[in-house]
Amino acid sequence: MKNQLKNNWKVFLLASLTLGLAPFNPPHIWGKIQWALGGNAFSSENGMNSADWFDVLLHGTPWVLLLISIILNLFSSKAKK
Repeated sequence: MKNQLKNNWKVFLLASLTLGLAPFNPPHIWGKIQWALGGNAFSSENGMNSADWFDVLLHGTPWVLLLISIILNLFSSKAKK
């Protein structure tokens, strides 16, 4: 599993640039992050519903996998030196 995460960084990059940024103007994940960090994600009136949280999961997963892959590659290159 660790090797798959480390070696598939190109797939994660492609997924991040396509699914992670869709629809491209503005990126959907950016709006959801701003919504959550703005404090309105948990309010009763304008809060995020289950479809919005699914959007965060769908558009955010490629970015999380890419970040994990980058970290694993950085640590493995430091260990080789």
